Parts: sequence; structure tokens; C-alpha cells
Amino acid sequence: MGEPRDAGDKEVLEELLGFIREARGFDFTGYKRSTLARRIHKRMTDVGIGSYLDYQDLLETNSDEFDALFNTILINVTSFFRDPEAWTFLQNKVVSELLVSLAPDYEIRVWSAGCSSGEEPYSLAIMFAEALGLDECLRRVKIYATDVDEEALREARSGLYPAKSLEPLSADLREKYFEQSGTQFTFRPDLRRRVIFGRHDITRDAPISRLDLLVCRNTLMYFNVEAQTQIVDRFHFALRPNGCLFLGKAEMLLNDAERFEVVNMRQRVFRRRAGDTALPYHPTPLKIRSGVGVELHSVAHARQLRGLVLDAGPVPSIALDSDGTVVVINSQARIQFGLSTTDIGRPVQDLEISYRPVELRSLIDQSTHERRTLRVNGVERRMGEDVQYFDILIQPLSGPSGVHVATTISFTDVTVATQLKAEVKRIREDLETAYEELQSTNEELETTNEELQSSIEELETTNEELQSTNEELETTNEELQSGNEELETMNEEMRIRTDELDEARAFLEAVLTSIAAGVVVLDKDLKVRSWNRGAVDLWGLRADEVMEEPFFELDFGLPTDELLPVVQRCLETRQRSGPVAVEALSRIGRPITCDVFFSPFGVHNGGVVLMMEESRSGTPA
Repeated sequence: MGEPRDAGDKEVLEELLGFIREARGFDFTGYKRSTLARRIHKRMTDVGIGSYLDYQDLLETNSDEFDALFNTILINVTSFFRDPEAWTFLQNKVVSELLVSLAPDYEIRVWSAGCSSGEEPYSLAIMFAEALGLDECLRRVKIYATDVDEEALREARSGLYPAKSLEPLSADLREKYFEQSGTQFTFRPDLRRRVIFGRHDITRDAPISRLDLLVCRNTLMYFNVEAQTQIVDRFHFALRPNGCLFLGKAEMLLNDAERFEVVNMRQRVFRRRAGDTALPYHPTPLKIRSGVGVELHSVAHARQLRGLVLDAGPVPSIALDSDGTVVVINSQARIQFGLSTTDIGRPVQDLEISYRPVELRSLIDQSTHERRTLRVNGVERRMGEDVQYFDILIQPLSGPSGVHVATTISFTDVTVATQLKAEVKRIREDLETAYEELQSTNEELETTNEELQSSIEELETTNEELQSTNEELETTNEELQSGNEELETMNEEMRIRTDELDEARAFLEAVLTSIAAGVVVLDKDLKVRSWNRGAVDLWGLRADEVMEEPFFELDFGLPTDELLPVVQRCLETRQRSGPVAVEALSRIGRPITCDVFFSPFGVHNGGVVLMMEESRSGTPA
């Protein structure tokens, strides 16, 4: 649909925000305008409306549209133990140190501001129950959970969550702190009663006080700088000294080092300094006055105080005595703040001006205690659609003896100057933002250009490397082809030689087989290398039984030990000898005379060939 037709008219947007505030009490004026405009525009797009004026007409005629708009603006994004690393630090570091520093009976006060649908305060309850034990947690821990969204608060109070919402929890925690109810899970009732839910606007309502831990995550980032400053002031007042503030990942206190020290910047945990000058408000009992019967202040003394206040100047002023009772209200103050002379004599804490537009009670106590003037600049005061800004001066007055006798509070209207300053600041910020965006864009373009140039150079280098690799592969392929041809040639030669060897082997085997005598071939180690068919027939041993066996260790009918000297002499002299006739037993056990002939074969270190056959001339002499 595009932007609203009147998107450029900021006054129309402000009128719409004013209408929402008057109609439903939701004050969005402290929110960032860019975020507000974007969220409202989203809702307008959903309902098909193109201008703020037309959308205001829809809100006037359809009250249900308010709920849909609030749900769109108030982005309720949360989960149990969101950002687990930050929660682990909070439990192991912050909570453990807190528990060590507190007395055993001390009530631990925790505030979850902007609690949405309740996952955050219930995570806090689980964390303290795990750290203290369930019984001790039920006795000592009180958790306040607030939000401006009533619908989210109703969901939080019910404590009902679908199974998907419980996925960040371990199975042990789910079983310990949740009970299944149909398709949903209910947070355990006894611990839920320690969580107090309520509607609270952190930009307008008085803060919860005396807190040990304040958790406000991913809420400040939706507000403008002025609203953030006021909220942080309220948070500072709410925390006790050394109390901790736990913010979201996009939030930090960079300009508040005097009041907050950094515990862990990565996890956004800050601690209120114990010795800062802005002390928390601690009310003290005030004396109630009754008309003229004042014990410690005479009419003359009251007239003197009134004169001191009037001398301060023609601005709205009030004066308090040393007990905190209003003694003077000038005419400007009565006109500006709706006060009257009947308010004189009342404790200042009973008047609305003591906490609106700013918390004065703690400032008065600080000024009195430190005996110095305090100034608070740019305090915002709203009256319907009108907004005023005041510089407030709180000045302690001492009597002739130096004893504190009164405090004057004056209000200087700086609305025009503040608005002009805010406008100038906004314009400056817009210009700075535009400049930064332009500079960032320029840097991105330069970076992109450098990366593109680098990529081109890398591609060219890669192309050259690929070309070189391709050439090397082609060369390798030719070398492999040449090697393959050589292998084929060698293979053919080997095949021919193998055929020749096979033919020679067959020839030799045929020769040995054709010889009727037994032929045995021994190597130089006198092991059997050949045993022909004649030897098998003569002695009854198969060739596979004697091959590679020492000849002179074989057990058969021939007395081989008688032949050993002749064999050794044949090996040494390399000359033929024989026949040698020996008495033997044939393979069937028949006594025979065997003639043995000895012939060397091969050259140096060759073997011996023994030819054995049965003698036909009888027994030798």
C-alpha cells in the first residue's frame, strides 16, 4: 500500500497519539516516532486504510480496533530464559553475590518491568527457587511483574503456556515447575503466588522502591532519549544501593557512570553505586500542625520564612519548614499547580506536587542532608494535550545560627527553550544520522569496489592456474599414454618369454619323464629341486613330498649318508663321478643294488644331478 497519504505530516501523527492517550490512557508520546509510525502503518495496512485521519475515524467507531493496534505497537516478544548466556551470568554471578550479601531473613524484592506474557518473571522465580531452594524462595522472594498491556497481563496471570513455549527449559525444570493441563502447562501455583502482576507505565507511574534486582529487557529501546532518561531516573530511585539492573542486548547505560557501575557490559548488567549523591527516598515522620497552635514555629517565624521565599523571584515557589511542612505557596505556584492556601500546613508528601511532575521528596532530603542547592532541568509536565517543561531549583535555607530552617522549591518554565532545544537536537541527530548513513554507504561502496576488484584479480589468477593445470594434465596424459604403450610392449615380450619358458619346461619335463632311471636334482644347499617319475617308481616318494626338503634327511630305501661324501666332492670339484653301487631297498621293500651317477650342473655354486638305477650286473665286489 505504501506510506500513509499524510505520512509527512507529523502533526497528524501527534494528534492521533493524543487521541489514543485521551481515549484509552495509553501514552505513547515517549516512544520513538520512527518505530511508532512503522507499527501504526503496519496496522493501517492490515485494515486497508491509507491515512492517519481515516484510521482515527476507525478507532472512534470501532473500540475493538484499539486492542489490535496495541498488540501491534506493544511487541510482546519473550520466552523463558531468553538469551541463556545472560541468564546464566545473572544466576551464577549476580544472584549468588546478592544472596551472600543479604541477611537470612531479608526480603528479596525483584521487579520485572515490561513483563509481557509472564515468561520473564516466572524465569526469575525459577532462578531464585533453584538458588535458594523452593521453601526459602516462597518465604523470602517477592517478584513484581508489570506491563502496560492488559491483555498480556491476563495471559501472564493465568500461568498457562503451550509445550512449545517450554522448549528452552530442561526436562528437569519443566517437570519441577510446571503441571500439564490438557494440551498446555501451568506454572506451579505456590510459586506463582509470589509473583504480583499489575498494570504500570514506566514513563508515568511512580516506581516500585527498595529493589534488589530490576529486570527491564528490550523495553527501553522503543523510547526516545528523553523518555529513556526519565525511566532510568525512576529505575535509579527504585533500586537500593548496590541493587542490580538487567537490560536487554540493545540497551546500555553509557552516560550514567556516576550512578551505575558496569557489572558485565556484554550481558547488560549494571549496579547502582553505593555512594552516589542521589540517595533513595526514605520518608521520616512529620509533625502535624493544628492551626495557630504550633509548638516550634511562631507566627513571626512563619512570616520570616514567607519573606525569604518571596525574595527568590517571580516564579512559582513553595517553601517547607525543617519538618517538611508547607509554610508558603506563592501566587504563581497556586495558579500553575492548582494549589491553594488551604494546602499550607500540610506535609509536602500529601501533595501531588511532591511526586508529579518529578519525585521531589528524595531531592529535598538530599538537599537538606548535603546543605547544597540542587537543580533538575527539563522536567516534563503534561496537562491533557499540553506539555510544559520546568527547571526546578531546590534550595536549603539556614537561620542566623547556621541551623537548617527551611527549603524553597522554585519552578522556572523553560517550555519554549526546551522545545526549541529538542527540535534543534532532533534536526542535528537527523543530520548526523543522514551523514553517518551517507558515509557508511560510501564506505560500503568503496569496500564493495575493492572486493569486486580483488575478486576479478582472484578470478584471473584462478583462470591462469586452471590453464596451467590443464596443460600439466594434458602433458601427464601423454606421458601416461606413452607409459601405457611401453607396458603393452613389455607385456607382449613377457608373454613371448613366458611361452618360451613354458615350452622349455615342458621339454625338460618330457625328457626327465622319458628317462627310466631315477633322476634327482639337488641345489647347493642339498635340497631337492627335481624328482622325476623314475625316482617315484624306484623309491615310492611323490615329488610334492620331497620338493625343497633336505635330500640327506629323507627317509626312504636309499642309504643317503653313504652318498654324502661323493656329493660334496662333486660340488667342490665340479666333476662327474660314479657309478657308486649301494645296497638299498626298493619302494616295495625288495633288496636291490643301486648304481648312482653324480653330475654337477650350473657354474659356480651350482647343484648336483643324481641318476639312480637298479644294477643289472649283480652285487659289486
